[in-house]
Amino acid sequence: MKYFYRLLGRMLLGGLSVGFGAAMLAAALHLAPGGWLTAAAVFVAEPAGAAEILRESVFPAAGKAASLPSIAEASAAAPSPAPSALPASESPASSAEAGSSESGSSPEPSPEPSPTPVPERPDDAGDIASQTYRQGSGNGYITLEAGSIKNSTSNDDSVLAEATAAGLPFSIELNSEEPQVLILHTHATECYQPWDDLWYDPDFAARSLDTSVNMCAVGAAMTDVLNQAGINTLHDETLHDSPSYTESYGRSAQTARDYLERYPSIKVILDVHRDAIEQDGTRIKPLTQIDGEDTAQVMIIAGCNNGSTVVLPDWEKNLGFAAAWETEMETLYPGLTRPVLCGYRFYNQDVTTGSLLIEIGGHANTLEEAIRAGEYAARALASLFGAA
Repeated sequence: MKYFYRLLGRMLLGGLSVGFGAAMLAAALHLAPGGWLTAAAVFVAEPAGAAEILRESVFPAAGKAASLPSIAEASAAAPSPAPSALPASESPASSAEAGSSESGSSPEPSPEPSPTPVPERPDDAGDIASQTYRQGSGNGYITLEAGSIKNSTSNDDSVLAEATAAGLPFSIELNSEEPQVLILHTHATECYQPWDDLWYDPDFAARSLDTSVNMCAVGAAMTDVLNQAGINTLHDETLHDSPSYTESYGRSAQTARDYLERYPSIKVILDVHRDAIEQDGTRIKPLTQIDGEDTAQVMIIAGCNNGSTVVLPDWEKNLGFAAAWETEMETLYPGLTRPVLCGYRFYNQDVTTGSLLIEIGGHANTLEEAIRAGEYAARALASLFGAA
């Protein structure tokens, strides 16, 4: 009789394996263009995330997109809850609503990431080098009271200098019941070096769907600092670059506009990213020390109108904001920043005159170094707005 049960068990396991294989094949056939590439890349760093991409492609959850966070949720000191799954649709309208649960319950903090044990270094490992970037001066740079701006446009330096002298083009209401700042992530799945050793695994794509380790973790830390300083700040954790990386800026632009429609009080929209710096196969981590602790360096990017492919009619106002924030960061925390980059970049900076992109470290920094940098950057922003 035991042989009969053993045979029956093998038949059941075989049926389940065939069914699972068929489901995975169906998922691959239904993925959006380029989606299977994302799943493959994510699988290396996070197998569960790749499975989630496949599952969502075949079994989209009806009504999964949630409402935008309420003012009460935005004011809470705890970060926004991590989404339980990927957006149900790639359409900008639905992904923009993935900020809070439909039940309206209070958000709970994302779980603290567990430290990744350092594995044995493989033979094909690449090297990591730390570098502290200094401020620029002379032709092609605008020297600020503290910090600097790199002029990557065809404009004369004097044109940019005039814009930086204008100061903030908006005012922030402290302790307001209405949101003043929105933090989001066009490339939310960007993440950091998992261990604090000066080598990296070339198979690690530096991407993750886990909001406790990707850019959402940095955004949550910045949001906490601003809210605690009395600056009503919203944090959107939509994974705009997953499952499809293409058109992620279009999706994040729609998210920003949806928030502005509901909360016209928003003056500042920060798109928080991390950089990826490599030189001859070596990954570079922009690093400084603040209060004796290793801290990632940050870089603001402010776009400039070129009259054709990059249409930013109010770019000077965004640059004025960038210059003021740069000056405050370097005044309070010397060495925190790399020079502001002003170039012909769009980055949805037409949405408000307080729209900027900020790179928090790079893919060779650790998450801890990046979170420290994000907190310092947010403290300087709070100080700029008169909250400290």
